[in-house]
Amino acid sequence: MSSAGAARIDRENPAHPSEIVGSVPVTAPDAVGTLVRRSEQRFRVWSRLPLSERLQPIIAAAERITTERDTLAALLARESGKPVSDCRGEIGFAATYLRWMCERAPEIYADIDIDDAQGRLRLTPSPFGVIAAITPWNAPIILSVLKLGPALAAGNTVVLKPSPLAPLAVSAVAAMLPETTVVHGGPDLVRALVNHPAIGKVAFTGGDTAGRSIAAAAGAALKPVVLELGGNDPAVFLNDFVLEPDDYERLVLASFATSGQVCMAAKRLYVPEHRSTEFIDAYVAAAQRILRVGDPLDDQVTMGPVITSAAADRVRGLIAEADQLGSIVTLAKSRVGDGYFVDPVLALDLPDDAALVRTEQFGPAVPLLTYRTEAEALARANDSDLGLGASVWSADESRAFAFAAQLEAGFTFVNTHNRTGMSLRAPFGGTKRSGYGREYTDEGLREYVQTTVTHLPAAFRDGGSGLPAGAYPR
Repeated sequence: MSSAGAARIDRENPAHPSEIVGSVPVTAPDAVGTLVRRSEQRFRVWSRLPLSERLQPIIAAAERITTERDTLAALLARESGKPVSDCRGEIGFAATYLRWMCERAPEIYADIDIDDAQGRLRLTPSPFGVIAAITPWNAPIILSVLKLGPALAAGNTVVLKPSPLAPLAVSAVAAMLPETTVVHGGPDLVRALVNHPAIGKVAFTGGDTAGRSIAAAAGAALKPVVLELGGNDPAVFLNDFVLEPDDYERLVLASFATSGQVCMAAKRLYVPEHRSTEFIDAYVAAAQRILRVGDPLDDQVTMGPVITSAAADRVRGLIAEADQLGSIVTLAKSRVGDGYFVDPVLALDLPDDAALVRTEQFGPAVPLLTYRTEAEALARANDSDLGLGASVWSADESRAFAFAAQLEAGFTFVNTHNRTGMSLRAPFGGTKRSGYGREYTDEGLREYVQTTVTHLPAAFRDGGSGLPAGAYPR
């Protein structure tokens, strides 16, 4: 269900900004209290249902998402600028994740009973209550489903606030899931949501500025938070790397999928100095083969516009500085109307303090940086206050893993990067300023429960009154 309001948020098509794709009602911050209390009341009922009954509508939602994938993908492509083929992949993966989660939930959310000579102990994975899920625009469906699925299966209810930059497709998906209230708005709405006393936990994916604000507000209210924030992921190519043409194509997409607007994109490429010419030639050739910039609804397009005019201006500014400090190679060109298109570039010969190296560019520009020693590469790769992802590329698997162990990242890929290296069994999340908490796998499911305990010491069974062994008398 969605909240009502007089004002509305119009969403333009970033490929054709004059086109309004759709709109959603703005939720007034003072309406949050009523909505959260209603969700809290529903929690009292929902959480008491058997797990099997909670999973049934989630499984049904996965089937419906699959059935409506093409329609949802076209809508998502129009509102976000992502190529429609990428959108189909995201939506299909969201359905796959929900099915996988429903298979794992009976084990993860089961009580653990211990009955032995020390007494009887029950550990219960208990829901938090109402979860506030705040999600971004760049992969809105999968990043929402990663929160909604386990939260609902665990017995929580959810208030979901999508980004105003891509609210349409994710709202349609949320409407397929049970006990999910969707609200729309900006920072004032987020503050009202996080500060509401009935919110038991906050799950946020987005930028670090908003993440800090949310963490501060939640901390003041003693609420736990899951934060998946940005990254400035290094990709380190050890001197024995072996890449075939299709490997270079995967690498190009690891940086330029969704026009580089992905938290775990390969954002800094570290290449041995003596192999840099070879690498650059092969990389540019691969980019020219695979990057097709244009209308996201065209199935042949692999890169659309960036999300807003402001984003385009910011990325162009980073590219202009890179051109002054070093040099740039334009990898593809295209224009479609007056959309927010930015030509993808590879930046060369930049100093480590260049903005394109130091900051998360979140756009279609990637720096290539050369190094002489492995120790130097490691130090420079780790020289960031972000630590979401990284990758190591080597012909020697053991050597790659040894190097990976020294990288300061929550998730290190080997011989791949970004989506091609993800796995449902691998926990995903950051270190340093890239956040805390994990998504995917069993760890992601456990984020939405807290262990509560029921304990009968053996000394007090059957009317006994002795002090349990090892207990400290008070």
